Amino acid sequence: MIEVAITEEHLACARVLSEEMGMLNNSITKGEGNLSGFLGEVVVAELTNSRQANTYDYDLILPNGKTVDVKTKRTNYTPRDNYDCSVAAFNTKQRCDYYAFVRVKNDLSTAWVLGFYEKKAYFEDSTFYRKGDFDADNGFTFKADCYNIPINRLKGCP
Repeated sequence: MIEVAITEEHLACARVLSEEMGMLNNSITKGEGNLSGFLGEVVVAELTNSRQANTYDYDLILPNGKTVDVKTKRTNYTPRDNYDCSVAAFNTKQRCDYYAFVRVKNDLSTAWVLGFYEKKAYFEDSTFYRKGDFDADNGFTFKADCYNIPINRLKGCP
């Protein structure tokens, strides 16, 4: 896990991308997470020397040509290794090579790049939850069907 202090440059870039995007279809948070989501992308792009793509299928193109869809969650706390990373079930058709997982502190001061996972392997190795399922480990009721994997199973940058 890599902790990154969010800079004014990160914020400015994420704000521009967020305004250009508007609210995504099927947004679980109804657009409230756009700025955090783009902060996740900006931070991962900087760390991996990737370029922004922002297609439906992926967000970044790595220097080796592989594509990455960045999944960002907001948080009030430093992530722990047993916290889960999620991919919503309606996103399983995205054509990307990897997922990158990021947490952004609610006050937008810090981001944590948690790790990466190859897309095909992610769905083989993750746990599926249905909307309304309750996860007793963390007290969370799922707002949408999704696939989860704990942070401690993520890998480094491909």
